[in-house]
Amino acid sequence: MSTIEQIRELGRRWAEAEQRGDADTLDALAAEDFTLVGPVGFVLNRQQWLDRYRTSRDLRLESLDWDEVEVRDYGSTAVAVGVHSQRGEFQGNRVDGKFRATHIAVRRGDEWLLAGMHLSPIGGPPPFAPRQ
Repeated sequence: MSTIEQIRELGRRWAEAEQRGDADTLDALAAEDFTLVGPVGFVLNRQQWLDRYRTSRDLRLESLDWDEVEVRDYGSTAVAVGVHSQRGEFQGNRVDGKFRATHIAVRRGDEWLLAGMHLSPIGGPPPFAPRQ
């Protein structure tokens, strides 16, 4: 399996685990120093990211899609940029959204692990941008 296929598979497994709230699978997919930058700028370390499902159960996803993924291979590191679409609740508040997401993966032996994610809301061009 090529690196691109392996990274796409890692992303598929991550999305399924997030949707199920499966902290054990997420734990196995993440590097020790994993960091998430959320769509409004908050930062979660690996333990905080896992605790959303392990202890608090504050986040409940109804659906999560990871598509339009493009992967760049840098040997022992890979960067995937795609679209993360979700429907769900956090502490009873809707957190539906569509985000541009960057996943950073690192090779550890024969496997790929998630080292980081960064999500940004997808918006239109600013009002001052030239129209095409």
